[in-house]
Amino acid sequence: MSSFPDYYALLNVQKTATTEEIRQAYKRESLRTHPDRLANATEQQRKATTEKFQAVADAYYVLSDPVRRKEYDTLYSSKGAGDKTSDPKASSNFFAHFANMFGGGAAQPQEPRPDAENVFADVFEELLRPEVERHVPWWSYAGAVSGGVLGFIVANLPGVMIGAYAGNRIGAIRDAKGKSVAAVFSELGGSQKAEILRALAAKVLGATL
Repeated sequence: MSSFPDYYALLNVQKTATTEEIRQAYKRESLRTHPDRLANATEQQRKATTEKFQAVADAYYVLSDPVRRKEYDTLYSSKGAGDKTSDPKASSNFFAHFANMFGGGAAQPQEPRPDAENVFADVFEELLRPEVERHVPWWSYAGAVSGGVLGFIVANLPGVMIGAYAGNRIGAIRDAKGKSVAAVFSELGGSQKAEILRALAAKVLGATL
């Protein structure tokens, strides 16, 4: 392989970064490189952004796991400065050439490349952490119906689908927490609020621009 992906550079963290610092860096970089932010981009621009988004997911996949990170660091330390690159294409080559590197050997199946969209954390993850036990998601149902009606008013049938999904997610927060979404949001830390607002802005602006 001609070049080695520098996952620390891709996440903009030091090699000594903690697991939490890597997690925060991933959330920041995945929001910054998410293809949905380029709704009006050319095909070439979207392709380049998608490659970067995937490479960021690759970096998090490798560095967030202690075993994978240890094996990656062994290879990382054996490479010279000129062999390492933050070019997203190098990450694709890395998974193709080192299929069995993560605790595998020849007997293990090929290590699958992570699905960037599934790695990308749901912006509501913290809000949906359950605090109360509920067996029937009444508010999720009510939110879906209300959101669907509002969506139809705003944008006819396409609006129904978007509104119903958004209403369902908001209702799910109330089901999980047993209190209003505003109350849950107000209890979050400043950094968590900022992350959620950035993610929502990216999704809304990406869908409307």
